[in-house]
Amino acid sequence: MTVTGQDTDTVRALRALEDERSSVRLRATLAIGSAPDPRYVGALVERCAVEPDFLVRDMLTWALTRHPVSLTLPALLGEVRSERLQARSQALHTLSKIGDGRAWPAITRAVLCDADDEVARSAWRAAVVLVPEDGMPELAAVLATQLGRGGRETQLSLSRALVGLGEAMVPPVHTATTAPEPRVRAHALATQQLLRDPDTGFESAIEEAKRVVALGGPGREGQ
Repeated sequence: MTVTGQDTDTVRALRALEDERSSVRLRATLAIGSAPDPRYVGALVERCAVEPDFLVRDMLTWALTRHPVSLTLPALLGEVRSERLQARSQALHTLSKIGDGRAWPAITRAVLCDADDEVARSAWRAAVVLVPEDGMPELAAVLATQLGRGGRETQLSLSRALVGLGEAMVPPVHTATTAPEPRVRAHALATQQLLRDPDTGFESAIEEAKRVVALGGPGREGQ
């Protein structure tokens, strides 16, 4: 960490971001967010990539949202292309909280289909926030290719993202209900149920969808 030319308070705050105690890092991040200063942006973004504590990471995101978008956006977009998984995931999460549509071009198909589930989930959430209205059908089509992926948390994140696109999700998810893989069909059916009834719990929706598939529901036509 370079501290040359910085005043004592700034140096102290930057060092506190790297303290071994999470409580110290949390207080430092809160203080920085409460008194935004452009000198902190780079350190906040860098800390997002390595911070192990969830509460501190969440506070880092909050602190970044307190700074001018003209400073945070370029730094975060650079992190979306990082080789570090947490850097990508946290940058996407922060972009979703900032909600500036200029970040949308960075949400590419490769980002949406990232091999890491945490990165992909962050990308899905960011995409739904950032997508322009005319981009919703294409986004829904890409997201539908991920149906059946991962465990319950990942599947729930994807279903919520698709439901967040409203009617744009209907055609690609309907197509997925006849996919060859039972896991994909069940996830698609559960997502349809969540769109029809948002109060439906995902667990019950997915279990009912699996039952339908097992009994020869969607996907068996013509087999």
